[in-house]
Amino acid sequence: MRLHVVSDVHGNAWDLAKAGDGADALVCLGDLVLFLDYADHSRGIFPQLFGEANADRIVELRTARRFEEARTFARGLWAELAERGVERATAIESAVRAQYAELFAAFPTPTYATYGNVDIPALWPEYTQEGTTVLDGERVEIGGLVLGFVGGGLPSPMRTPYEIPEEEYAAKVEALGEVDILCSHIPPDVPELTYDTVARRFERGSGALLDAIHRVRPRYALFGHVHQPLVRRMRVGATECVNVGHFASSGTPWALEW
Repeated sequence: MRLHVVSDVHGNAWDLAKAGDGADALVCLGDLVLFLDYADHSRGIFPQLFGEANADRIVELRTARRFEEARTFARGLWAELAERGVERATAIESAVRAQYAELFAAFPTPTYATYGNVDIPALWPEYTQEGTTVLDGERVEIGGLVLGFVGGGLPSPMRTPYEIPEEEYAAKVEALGEVDILCSHIPPDVPELTYDTVARRFERGSGALLDAIHRVRPRYALFGHVHQPLVRRMRVGATECVNVGHFASSGTPWALEW
């Protein structure tokens, strides 16, 4: 059995269409939407609406962790857009829909997917095609092993679309029960796995995931979210914890065979 696993697709439909080649199934751990590319400020919904120069500025502020200034700056841009008769929610939803139409069409069959923190779960049913199974707080058996999926992220200063309270997130983890492979968008709360060496900050990791790893002892815990992690792979007890990579930039899935 061979699985290919991707996370943080962020608009890379071209490589996503090939990500299942040679595998029995594809697993996608979320963040399909590209709102702003921190490596190429010309790409994403933000520069599409406000231009590359404004994208440069918002990245500068966020990288410096000046989040309140970044929010004030963004509010000003949205206000200018509103004066021209463009509603924020409508503009974002339209752009997200365009990306989802392309990305869901690129999924191979079969694909098992969960949400990332920048995704909008309410829109997924409209674009999910036959052959793609969406799971969140749910399990599936593939090739004799049980995979459990937990989507979304935890509250952060970035205030991304699918951040949920810790209690709700923990309940989804608890609902999985015994699994062989624990699949999530965010990592367990381990410093080496949550620190981004380029952004120079710790991203949110989940204590509930870490507790499940100690309690359930799955073979693997697979995740993404941290684009440039200090450590991509390490053991926690009996479990191999793996950041499957930033698919938007690599275009290469992580492979698992058994």
